[in-house]
Amino acid sequence: MLIAFNKPYGVLSQFTDRSVPPRPTLATFGLPPGVYAAGRLDADSEGLLLLTDDGPLAHRLSDPRHKQPKTYWVQVEGSPTDDMLARLRAGVMLNDGPTLPAEATLLPPPALWPRDPPVRFRKTVPDAWIALTITEGRNRQVRRMTAAVGLPTLRLVRVAVGPHRIEGLAPGTWRKIG
Repeated sequence: MLIAFNKPYGVLSQFTDRSVPPRPTLATFGLPPGVYAAGRLDADSEGLLLLTDDGPLAHRLSDPRHKQPKTYWVQVEGSPTDDMLARLRAGVMLNDGPTLPAEATLLPPPALWPRDPPVRFRKTVPDAWIALTITEGRNRQVRRMTAAVGLPTLRLVRVAVGPHRIEGLAPGTWRKIG
């Protein structure tokens, strides 16, 4: 079984949390028993999280050796230049080594659900949206990549993993896709 879930902002990509006070987890969304996340999204990231009860499928979806493309819509602080986008496309140097080349394009502001809490708006600082597709899955990689080219991430929404897309899923809802 494969499930597409639209993970809301602030929710952990796991079913339990031992911190005090506990943070919101996947356990509150009525997901079928026996499924677990194939990959992760940080608590402060939103969007498509795939869950499965099939170990080999989870491995194929999340292991970087299988190079599943993951597409993110990234709201960044600043105005991306052609040079900044070219650097993202070529791969950037992070503290744990260079990233693989990525697809990076400017994106008109997408029609997304409101985030709670909302992204802080500042009249004097422009922001923009980038569609960024990577084939790796390092810890906080997209945020570190945009920061490395001078564009701090304000909001991060994963919209696709391989052929699986988030269209039609409101935050906190899910559907079986396999």
